[in-house]
Amino acid sequence: MTNLPCPPDNLDRWRQSERDRLIEARQKIPVSVRQAADKELAKRLDALLGDISGRIISLYWPFRGEPDLRHWAAACRKSGAGTALPVVVAKATPLIFRQWDAATKLDKGVWNIPIPPADAAIVIPDIVLAPVVGLDAQLYRLGYGGGFFDRTIAAMRTTGPSPAVIGVGYDMQRMETIHPHRFDIPMDHALLVPA
Repeated sequence: MTNLPCPPDNLDRWRQSERDRLIEARQKIPVSVRQAADKELAKRLDALLGDISGRIISLYWPFRGEPDLRHWAAACRKSGAGTALPVVVAKATPLIFRQWDAATKLDKGVWNIPIPPADAAIVIPDIVLAPVVGLDAQLYRLGYGGGFFDRTIAAMRTTGPSPAVIGVGYDMQRMETIHPHRFDIPMDHALLVPA
């Protein structure tokens, strides 16, 4: 399907239609195929990132067929990296990142996605992995529509050293364009693997 420019009054509806289509397609990928793709994604992350010792990596808890990188996170911790999960604090605000490891007892956050508890340390990641619903050739990410990652990246870029932001997903999530809004922020890197 070729993505043609949409009139501004239809853009939100078009984006929601694309979200629905891409999420449905991702969830139809057999679990065994996703697991193989996730291993390939982990290899590509290792190659891209190199030595991660002493760095803090923000992952995400897999949701609605997103790549599951929790095993890779465990390997990162064994290599001396710290890991964190993003936490929604309030609607229309940047995310915060709380320290997370295999021993962390998780609470339920927005959409019942597991998050570290309120007493977990807040950290500033060096690397942020952002799951994509769709990703275009200019590295603009189509997410779930809340704008959390864009607000977070914008805030981090204005307040200090900016983390490397990597969009991750599957090849079937590639798009010609997401028709970015003025507040959309492109990823620094993207890793999409066959699934």
